[in-house]
Amino acid sequence: MTKQDKINNFDPNSVGDTTAGMFGLPFTLDECETVLIPVPWEVTVSYSGGTANGPGAIYDASFQVDLYDPNKKDAWKLGIGMDEINEDLHGISDTYREVAEGLIDLMSAGENVADSSEFDDINKACSDMNAWVKERVLHFLKQNKTVGLIGGDHSTPLGMMQALSEHFGKFAILQIDAHADLRIAYEGFEFSHASIMYNALKIDTIEKLVQVGIRDYCEEELNIINESKGRIKTFFDRDIRQASYAGENWQQTCDRIVKELPNNIYLSFDIDGLDPKLCPNTGTPVAGGFEAEQVLYLIEQVVKSGKKFVAFDINEVTPGEENEWDANVAARLLYRIANLVMMSQGK
Repeated sequence: MTKQDKINNFDPNSVGDTTAGMFGLPFTLDECETVLIPVPWEVTVSYSGGTANGPGAIYDASFQVDLYDPNKKDAWKLGIGMDEINEDLHGISDTYREVAEGLIDLMSAGENVADSSEFDDINKACSDMNAWVKERVLHFLKQNKTVGLIGGDHSTPLGMMQALSEHFGKFAILQIDAHADLRIAYEGFEFSHASIMYNALKIDTIEKLVQVGIRDYCEEELNIINESKGRIKTFFDRDIRQASYAGENWQQTCDRIVKELPNNIYLSFDIDGLDPKLCPNTGTPVAGGFEAEQVLYLIEQVVKSGKKFVAFDINEVTPGEENEWDANVAARLLYRIANLVMMSQGK
């Protein structure tokens, strides 16, 4: 059966078919315009864990998502599919997460563990994960797929950024996040989830980092921002809110953000950029943050400006023990964001 045959026989208004692909869509991965790469990894999480289970939880929740998209008629016909979850990677994450937790506990108790060889083992495992992600992303980019990544913690997209650098050349990062993630080898882990943007800026072709919603950061990170000579532009949550109290509306704020972005953009979306009521189980929730439609509106404004999203990620989604709330929120955002990214690419 061809893809067109599947489209003709598919009812987008029906209940989600859990025996089909992601979102209940009937397409094979080859037939999908967007391929999502799940990365079940959380080795260096510094507060509460569970993000390694995020990709699976989002996949399960996707069957509850209605397929109507107000931005693009029949968007579902393009197809969104998830690559197979790498259970070996999940197992490696679990192993080294236990080792990292032991080191973090000792550090929290005031012990000096700086010379522990276990840091080298963890950094090597994280480096290998990055290399796997890079290879997988390039595999799908070479097929002219729109590529998204689902974490896992926020350390997971570094290999993707390296792949995008090889494939596209120059681009900027639009980061939606509660945290600046500019720590230098946080807690001794080179590839910490809190160091993702510091590591990303080591990639020469990343010409700019535009951060939005940051509300939890240290003085060292602020110094890195201030000394970046404009390579980092941060829209702090406090500043956004104070501007709104003084009369600036969200459209005007979005206009200022979009103006800072060049033509090619990578979207990195840490779910804790949202108000914690929408993601209460995420690893490091912080008071404040955005509504879901605020984030989507910003992305829509980027698309309307004619700029292009080269790829995207959603990370730090932790399924709750008692319900699927976080994954349900993430799945709905994922569907809308993937469609907007495809629209920006002319699909």
